[in-house]
Amino acid sequence: MTCEHASSRVTRTEADGTIVTLASHWQGKELNSPNDIVVRSDGGIFFSDPDFGRRPYFGIPREKELPFQGVYHLTAGGELLLLVDDFAQPNGLCFSLDEKTLYINDTPRRHIRIFSVDGDRIRGGEVWAELGGVEGERTPDGMKIDTQGNVYCVGPGGIHVFSPAAERLGVILVPENTANFCWGEDDLKSLFITASKSLYRIRVEVPGLATFS
Repeated sequence: MTCEHASSRVTRTEADGTIVTLASHWQGKELNSPNDIVVRSDGGIFFSDPDFGRRPYFGIPREKELPFQGVYHLTAGGELLLLVDDFAQPNGLCFSLDEKTLYINDTPRRHIRIFSVDGDRIRGGEVWAELGGVEGERTPDGMKIDTQGNVYCVGPGGIHVFSPAAERLGVILVPENTANFCWGEDDLKSLFITASKSLYRIRVEVPGLATFS
């Protein structure tokens, strides 16, 4: 699954290299620039759609067709649903372990919001955690959870780690601005981090979650 800034679409690359477009428009208007994606266990695809990819440096400058930056759900049946449209710039998103909660961060506002999952829709949206208290210019970006339900989110200084109760457990400091990360190796205890010019690896105590995100 790929979010494409330049083409404003969500695609799936098949095993033979064929690229299939899954979503590109909302009510006849081109999506902004899909950014992050997570797949629920039933095959539903959830993705954020800020406008970064229509700006210089991050993408290809061009006019927007939509008047908002939203979060969408492409259901297993192929229906594209707009879930929420009141974000400044929605970015990283991930489910709780039981998939009853969806976390979504807002880059300019530097916080994480929490939503209850109600079938194909979501409700709520209160601020769950603020990302601050550490020097650094980086704002919320990639976000995932581990096997204990702790939420990892890119923020100032590196990757901020929160307990399921929104208590900040610590910050994994990275010497460059960080964008995203994933767990790897057989035990899922290696955290691979993409930064401005480098790829980093750090070993952690709690394994990451083997999901489709």
